Amino acid sequence: MTIADDADLAARLVRDAGELAHRMRSAGLEAQTKTSISDVVTAADHAAERLVVDTLATERPDDGVLGEEGASRDGTSGRTWVIDPVDGTYNFVAGLDWWCSAIALTDGDDLVLGAIHHPATGRTFVGGPDLPSRVDGEALGRIVDRPLAESCVTTYLHPPYFSGEVGAAFGRMAARAATLRMLGSGSMDAMAVAEGRLHVVCQHSVPPWDELPGAAIIRGAGGVTRHVEAAGVDWYVAGAPTAVDEVCAALTTP
Repeated sequence: MTIADDADLAARLVRDAGELAHRMRSAGLEAQTKTSISDVVTAADHAAERLVVDTLATERPDDGVLGEEGASRDGTSGRTWVIDPVDGTYNFVAGLDWWCSAIALTDGDDLVLGAIHHPATGRTFVGGPDLPSRVDGEALGRIVDRPLAESCVTTYLHPPYFSGEVGAAFGRMAARAATLRMLGSGSMDAMAVAEGRLHVVCQHSVPPWDELPGAAIIRGAGGVTRHVEAAGVDWYVAGAPTAVDEVCAALTTP
C-alpha cells in the first residue's frame, strides 16, 4: 500500500460522501442545533460519515477513525482517518454552495494527506506534505509568497469573542491585512488559499477535522501551517509563509 493508494481512496471517500450529502439536501433536510444557532447538524452529516466509516472498515480495517459526528475507532496501524462529512453545515442547510466533504490521514503525529470534494463544482482536491497537491488530477500551482498587507485573510470569529482579549488579538491581525472574508467552511477556505484565490487562513480553537484536510493540501501546494497561543486560545494559521509569520506576530504582540 502506497501513499498514492491512500490518496485514491481518500478522493473516492470524499466524492462519495459529498454526493450523498448533496442528494439528501436536494430531497429535503431538517437541521438540529448542536452548540449554537450557527453550529448545526443534519441527517446528511451522519449518513455521509457512516458511509466513510463503513468503507474504511472494509478497506483499511487496521486504521483508526475520528469523525466530527462522533465516529471513533482505535486502530492497530498507528494511522487515523479524520473525517468531516459536511464541512460548512450552516451553509449546507441554508442552500449556499460553500461547503464540502473532507478527510485527512495521519500516521502518529505526522500529517500524511488530505482530500476535499466540493459538490457545487464537482472538484476534488488531494495533497499532503510529501504529496504535491492536485485538483481533479491536475497539479495546483505553488502558493506565491506575499506579505500580510497584500493578503486576503479568510477567517471566522464567533460574535461573543468580538470583545475582550481574543477580539483585541483578532483586531490586530485584521488591521494589518489587505482585506478579510468570512465564508463559513474552513476546508473550502483552505482550498481557496491552496489555489491562490485567498492567501491566509486564521482561526482559533480549530478541531482536527476542520484543520487537517486543508492543512495537508496547503502544505502540498507549498504553503505553511502554524499554531500560536494568544489571548488564552490556540490559533491556527496557514497559507503564504510571510503572511503567516506576520499574522502570528500580530496575534501575539499587543
